[in-house]
Amino acid sequence: MDDSRLTPRKMQILRAIVDAHINHGEPVGSKYLSQDVHISASPATIRNEMAELEEMGYLVQPHTSAGRVPSELGYKYYVDALVRQYADTKAEIDEINQLLSYKLTAMDEILSQVSRLAASFTDYTGIAFKSGFGKVRISQFKSVLLSQRDFLLVMTFDSETVKTKTIHLPFVLTEDTLRRFTEAANIYLVNLTSEEITMPIIVKLEALMGSSGAMVHPTVKAIYETMSELDSADVKLDGVTKLLNYPEYSDVSDFRNLLGVLEEKDKLMDVISTQNTSDDGIHVYIGADDESAGMKNTTLIFKNINIGGKQLSVGVIGPKRMNYSKVIEMLNGLANGIDRLFCDGALLTDGKDDS
Repeated sequence: MDDSRLTPRKMQILRAIVDAHINHGEPVGSKYLSQDVHISASPATIRNEMAELEEMGYLVQPHTSAGRVPSELGYKYYVDALVRQYADTKAEIDEINQLLSYKLTAMDEILSQVSRLAASFTDYTGIAFKSGFGKVRISQFKSVLLSQRDFLLVMTFDSETVKTKTIHLPFVLTEDTLRRFTEAANIYLVNLTSEEITMPIIVKLEALMGSSGAMVHPTVKAIYETMSELDSADVKLDGVTKLLNYPEYSDVSDFRNLLGVLEEKDKLMDVISTQNTSDDGIHVYIGADDESAGMKNTTLIFKNINIGGKQLSVGVIGPKRMNYSKVIEMLNGLANGIDRLFCDGALLTDGKDDS
């Protein structure tokens, strides 16, 4: 954002107005800025500066004789300034790290826990999501015979994620047959995406297994299902009812529209996709006053976290006049805590039976 036209005094006034509007929810006038914020300028000078900020698009005057409130552009400037001036809040980060001190293993556990923490620390709705792991590939197959007709298939993915599936067969399986199948899978199925596991490959595996070829179809089906689980996007929300504490959501129709977005994963991912999510900075979506997509007067703010080469994002959803300073400090602290947690050697594994 080009804020080169903003003088230091304009920046000070704009930030003071955003702070006051976040805290009180009312338009802010020059008298408040000169007497309560103690900006070193006369009320007349402050009024002129506010008028210029309005002309520049940073402020809006709701009523003719009232003070000003921040516009979407004003909020965006405020957030960008906070990001640039961000400094760690040690006590809050220590508390986050304490809550994250145990090793989380499954991705759905990570998403649920992170969204809960985000809601807890900010009193807004917490959100955690992954946009999909992309074209995942299995780097190794292992297997364990469980009974005469059941075996455990262990799949290690190129992300070091481990998944297991229990496969039930319609015939008696021997140790030798299972060993031959596992060796064949490690030759013909490793390093392939689900799209690359084609029918000719499946037919070849069935031919190699001979009289035990019937085990190929249910096993490949389980492999497809597991790869699809990792490829798909996932969103976890916590504390949706917290939004009812804010007057912005007193309109039942507006709140119902917002719930529609939050409840439908695809709609929420569409909103998220409007942001440049390729880096690990703070990303902000601010809904307009006339927002028709269900995010009216609502802000979504999130930060990306890289875990094992895969991207997880954590953020909050709340009113446009949210406490951006607290949210940004929390997101940076939470992201740093999770990053350190997995740098210490935690793996994204899942030893549960997913069948």
